[in-house]
Amino acid sequence: MKTSLNIIICCFFISAFSFAQENKIAIKSTFNPDKDELLIQQEIVFYNTSDSILINIYLHNWANSFRDRKTPLSKRLIKDFRKNLYFADEEDLGKTTIKNLSVNYENTRFLEVKDQADIIDIPLTNSLKPKDSAKIAITYIVKIPSAEFTSYGKTKEGYHLRFWYITPAVYNNGWQLMSNLNIDDLYESATDFTVDIDIPKEYVLESNLYQYKTDNENFTNYYLLGKSKTDIILSINKTKQLKTFKTKKATVYTDIFPDEIDTYAATNILNRELLFIEKFLGKYPHVEIYVDKITQSKDPVYGLNQLPNFLRPFSDTFKWDVTMFKALSRKYIENTLLLNKRNDYWILDGLQNYLMLEYIEEFYPDVKLLGELSNKWFIKNFHISKQKFNDKYPFVHQFVSRKFLDQALTTSADSLSNFNRKIASKYKAGLGFRYLKGYLGDSILNSSIKEFYQHHNTKTISTIDFQNILSSKTNKEIDWFFNDFVKTNKKIDYTIDKVKVKGDSLKVTIKNKRNITAPVLLYGLKDKEIKYKKWYTNIESSQTVTIPKEDFNKVSLNYENLYPELNTLDNWKSLDNKIFNKPLKFTLIKDAQDPYYTQIFHQPYINYNFYNGLILGTKIHNKPLIKRNLEFRLAPSYATKSNTITGQFSALYNQYLEETKIYKVMYGLSAATLDYAPELSYTSFVPFVNIVFKRKSLRDATSESISAKLVHIDKEISPIDIKTDQDNYSIFSLSYNYVNPDIIKEFRYNFSLEAGEKFSKLAVDLRFRSLSTTDTQLDFRFFAGAFLNNKTEGDYFSFGLDRANDYLFQLNYLGRSESTGFFSQQFIITDGGFKSVLPTRFANQYMFAFNSSFGLWRWMEFYNDVAFLKNKNNPIYFGYNNGIRFNFVHNIFEIYFPLYSNNGWEISQGSYPEKIRFTLTGNINSIYNFFRRGFL
Repeated sequence: MKTSLNIIICCFFISAFSFAQENKIAIKSTFNPDKDELLIQQEIVFYNTSDSILINIYLHNWANSFRDRKTPLSKRLIKDFRKNLYFADEEDLGKTTIKNLSVNYENTRFLEVKDQADIIDIPLTNSLKPKDSAKIAITYIVKIPSAEFTSYGKTKEGYHLRFWYITPAVYNNGWQLMSNLNIDDLYESATDFTVDIDIPKEYVLESNLYQYKTDNENFTNYYLLGKSKTDIILSINKTKQLKTFKTKKATVYTDIFPDEIDTYAATNILNRELLFIEKFLGKYPHVEIYVDKITQSKDPVYGLNQLPNFLRPFSDTFKWDVTMFKALSRKYIENTLLLNKRNDYWILDGLQNYLMLEYIEEFYPDVKLLGELSNKWFIKNFHISKQKFNDKYPFVHQFVSRKFLDQALTTSADSLSNFNRKIASKYKAGLGFRYLKGYLGDSILNSSIKEFYQHHNTKTISTIDFQNILSSKTNKEIDWFFNDFVKTNKKIDYTIDKVKVKGDSLKVTIKNKRNITAPVLLYGLKDKEIKYKKWYTNIESSQTVTIPKEDFNKVSLNYENLYPELNTLDNWKSLDNKIFNKPLKFTLIKDAQDPYYTQIFHQPYINYNFYNGLILGTKIHNKPLIKRNLEFRLAPSYATKSNTITGQFSALYNQYLEETKIYKVMYGLSAATLDYAPELSYTSFVPFVNIVFKRKSLRDATSESISAKLVHIDKEISPIDIKTDQDNYSIFSLSYNYVNPDIIKEFRYNFSLEAGEKFSKLAVDLRFRSLSTTDTQLDFRFFAGAFLNNKTEGDYFSFGLDRANDYLFQLNYLGRSESTGFFSQQFIITDGGFKSVLPTRFANQYMFAFNSSFGLWRWMEFYNDVAFLKNKNNPIYFGYNNGIRFNFVHNIFEIYFPLYSNNGWEISQGSYPEKIRFTLTGNINSIYNFFRRGFL
C-alpha cells in the first residue's frame, strides 16, 4: 500500500509541476468530534496568472460566515424569512479562528473585509508580479456549524462539509470577491489538492478526492489527492454512506439510491447518462464523479417530487434517472467549467437544462407532465394532462413573465428572487439554448458547445468565450440573443395579425407586439401535422410573408414551443371559414391555457356567514393556471340558512408599466349581494383603481400601493324601520399602503381618506413588529383618526374602539351585526384595536389608540392597549385593557384572553368565556402570502 501511495504521489507532483501555474493547497488536519472542530495547518501556493501586479491577496473563508448574526449569510437568510442562524445558540454556530498566517515564511498581518467576515485581505509586503507565486501558510481552527442553516455542517448522522477550508479568491479583471449567501457559488480556480486528515476510529470519511486510508491505534488517517479540482466535499459519518458505480466513462459515488432499483440497472442508467453527456460536451477530465444527496436536494427536479408519494405518478426508474441525470450533469459541468457562477451562472444553467430537455426528449418523449395521473378518468379531460414533461419549461417562463417578475439572465445571482434563481431563470436559459438549436441548427449549436467545453474545461472562463465560438460557426445574426434575450428581460411576443388567400399562396402578416426583435418560426398545419416550417427574422413591427397554400388548415407561430414567448394564445389563425377563430370550451376548476380554445372555467363555490349559513354555488371565471391581464369572475350561489339567492361578481384588468416606477395599475369592478343581519341583505357595487409600485428589487419583500374606490351600499331594512342615510350611501375611499414584512423588524402603515355625503375623515394606522435578541416578539400599533366634518347621526360611521362597523363591507366578519354570542367575539385589528368591550365604544370626533404586545413564551404574549376617544359634547374618554394573547399564526389565527380594563378584573367577572376574542381568517390570499414569503 505504501509503495502504491508513493507512486501515486510522485505522479501527482510530476503532473502538478507540468502545470505549474495552477494553485496548490496542502492541508494537514485533525478532526475533533467532541468539539465539532477541525484543526488545520494549510499551505497555499498562489500563482498570479494575470497581467497585473498584485499588492493584496484575498482569501475566501466561508467557514466564518456562520460566526454571528451580522454576517452576510445571516442577513441573507433573514431576507429569505429564515431566522435560525440569527437566533442560533452558540454551540450551533460555526467560525474560523486563525492562529497564525504567513506569506513566504514571514508572519503577516491580515484583515477582514468590512461587513464581510468570510473574506480575508492580506496586504503584501512585496508586490506579486505576473507569473510569480506566493506561499501562504495558515494555522486555524474551524468550528463546524449545525447543518440546519445551509445543509452543510453537523447533521443528525454525522458531518457533511462543504466550503470548509480557506481558498484563494480568483483574480480575473479584478478580484472576484463573494460572501457565502447559501447559493453554493464559490468561485475557485482549478487547484491541486493534498489533504492529510486524522479522524477518530469510529468514523468513516468519504470525499470527492482520490483517497488512501491508514488505520492507527486511536485514529484513522486519510490521505486525499485531487488534480485540477475545486469544491472539496467531506462526508464524515459512523457508517459508509456512498455506493460505488463503475461505468464505462467514470466511477460514480453517490448516496442517492432507492432500494427499488438494483445495482445492475442503476449502473446501466448511469452509463447511459454519462455517454449522453459526453456526446454533447466531450470527455470528462476526471476519473470519478461525486454526487451527494444534500447538494442535489438544494437543486431538485421540480415537478418530479412535488406531488404526494401515494399518488406515484412517476415510476421509480424514471424518478431516479431524471434526478441523477440533473445532479450528474450539474457536477459534470461545474467541476470543469470554472466561471463566476454569481455573474455568469446562466451559461451553466443553460447547458444543464438544455441537456435535460434533450435527454427527456430522447429517452422519455411520451412522459407527461403529470405522469400516470394524466390517464386518470377525471384528470385526462384537462389540457394539462396532455402536456409533456418538457412543457413545464415554457409554462414556468410564462408564469413569471406574464406577471413581469422575470429578470435578465445577467442579473447577479444574489439579486435574483428565489423563484427565479431556483427555477425560472434556469428554465429560461435552457429554453434559450433550445432556441439557438432551432434557429442555427443542431450541428452548429452542439459543435459550439463541445468545442467550448473541450477547449475551456478546468480553465477560468466567461460568457464571451462561448459567444465567440458560436459566432465563428454561423453567418446568422445572433447579437439579439446575447444583447436582448440574455442581458435584458425583454419578452418575445409575436402574433399572426391576418391571413389572406391569394391564388395558390397565403399572405401571412406577422406582428411584433413587443420591443425585442427576434427570429420567429412560422408553421403550416393540417390538423396537428406540420406541413410547413420556416424561420423569419428582423420583424421589428409588422411584416407580410408569402407561403405556399398547400392543404393545411391552420397557420401558427412557435407551434412546438421552441422559444419562450410571453403569450402564445394568439399565435395561430384558422383557414376554415368559421365565425370564431377559437371555439368556446368549458372546463371544471382550472386548467393550463389551451391556445386553440377560448376557455371558461367553472368550479364549486363555498362560503359561510352567520346569516346566510353555508353558501353553495358555482364560480365561473376565465382564469387559467397562468393569469391573464383581463379577468372576470361570476359566482351565483344559494344560501342554505336564509334560503336566498346570493352572489358575487368581479372584473379586473391589470396594466403593467415597464418603464416607470409603477409595477401595475389595476382597474376593477366588484359587486356582491349577501346578508348583513338576519333576513336582511345588502348589495355592494365598487369600482376601483389600485396603483402598485415596483419594489427596489425582486428580493425586496416590501409592497407599496395607492387604492381609490367608490363604494355604493344599498341595505335592505326591516319593514318596521325607516330608511336612513346608513342604509343607502356612497363613500369615496383613498388610501396609501406600505408593508415591509421583514421577519425581524416588520413595519407597515396606512393613510386613508374617506368622504361621504355627510362626513369626511382621515386616519393613519402604523404597525411595528420586532423580534428581540432573545427571539421575543414585540408588537406595537398606533392608530389616529379624526373627522374633518361629521353631520351624521349615531355611531354607524364612527371610529370603533373594539370593533369597526365596517360600513365599507371590506372586512371578513362572519357575523358583522352580532353584539352577543360567539361571532361577536371575532376580532380583526382595525380602528382602536381593543379586545375588551368598554362602556364607550365609539368616537365621532377623533380617536388615538396605542396597542402593544410582548412575548412571554413561544406563542404566548402579554397585550396592553390604551386609547383616547372624543365624542361631541362629551369629555375625552381614556380607555385601557390588557390580557394574554396566543399568537399562533400572526393575523391568521390568534386568541385573546382579557385580564384587566376599565371594567376591572375581567377574569373574575361572570360570563368570562364571552369576553374571549379570536382572530380567524379563511382568506386564501392571506394564507398564501404568509407561506410564500421569501420565495416569490
